[in-house]
Amino acid sequence: MADFTLRIRRYDPESGEAPYWDEHTIDLEPHRSVLEGILQAKARFDGSIGIRCSCRAAICGSCGVRINGQPGLACHTHLDKALKGAKDGIIEVEPMGNMPIIKDLIVDMDAVHWKKVQRVTPWLINKLPVPEREYIVPHENMVDVTQSMACIQCGACVSDCLSMEVDPLFIGPAALAKAYRFAGDPRDAQQEERIRDLAEDPHGIYDCTHCFKCIEACPKGVAPMSQIMRLRRIATRTHHIVDRNNGERHESAFVTLVKDHGLLWEAELLPRSHGGDSFFGKFMPKAALELVDSLPVIAKGLLRRKVTLGKSILPPKDLPKDARAEITSIFEKVDDRGELRELNLYISGYDEDLEGAETPSASAAAGAQGQTSAESGQPGMTPEESPTR
Repeated sequence: MADFTLRIRRYDPESGEAPYWDEHTIDLEPHRSVLEGILQAKARFDGSIGIRCSCRAAICGSCGVRINGQPGLACHTHLDKALKGAKDGIIEVEPMGNMPIIKDLIVDMDAVHWKKVQRVTPWLINKLPVPEREYIVPHENMVDVTQSMACIQCGACVSDCLSMEVDPLFIGPAALAKAYRFAGDPRDAQQEERIRDLAEDPHGIYDCTHCFKCIEACPKGVAPMSQIMRLRRIATRTHHIVDRNNGERHESAFVTLVKDHGLLWEAELLPRSHGGDSFFGKFMPKAALELVDSLPVIAKGLLRRKVTLGKSILPPKDLPKDARAEITSIFEKVDDRGELRELNLYISGYDEDLEGAETPSASAAAGAQGQTSAESGQPGMTPEESPTR
């Protein structure tokens, strides 16, 4: 046994009182979970502590909280590991962010998380005619969507999403990962309609700012941001959707500028994103308005010397020939690929097909515990990390 001090964030909206911190010292074996510590404090000292939990095995996702400022599952976080990240030897436990607090550590997931999930039509739409027996789906296709199927709906990614802090209407990482589960399923009859809907929505797939917070937060290696990027690639490369959010034009401008100059010409990125890659497209009314709106930001950057006028207006200097040749070879290699390829460890086992390397089978990759997604870099739960051991 060892003593641990828990500092729990308490708040009851119905009481009319302000939030406050409540400290309790509990005694448990270091390998026991933070959830067990909270439940001990609730049983011994204050039965009014609000905490939601169920399976205690990192399966149901009910006990999502913030521990020392980081989102996670209370049942999946060991006390000794939580203590290493604690300040002054005190483990702080708070409710998850971006969702209304019902009481103490319990948040209203219906108001945000589940509402967003319902937005993306989270069910399969059958292709017609429906077969007499079952759909025959390539094994590799089903293994591909297993990464998004691994989501336990704990809301940790929603809690830490910076885009949702800025724009509460953003559909969010959990819901968009769920959207890929069906958009990536070859049995679904409305892939293009789903993707077009999410691409045209101002709070859809192009509202993600690539902060990687959802990838870091996810306890199951779902890598929601990676699923959002897949939805974008399907929108632009498979269905060529030119959306009102300029997502397709922005991607095209980004790629074209790097391909032509070897480096990103940022002064050209904004007008091309809103007007297109052509010379005259930059002078379209919408592009001009966006440029005018950006002038205060540009002026502030110039005053603070974060950018210079020359580098902002003039194209980047030519790179050495060997560097340009390397960049050209990368584009040629990508352009020569006839089909879209995903960096998904559940399928390939490697970031790339290495010459002479043997790749594990899809079934072995999907079935292995503790497997890691090549896009996410986040491991699954290993036996040593299991709170039940």
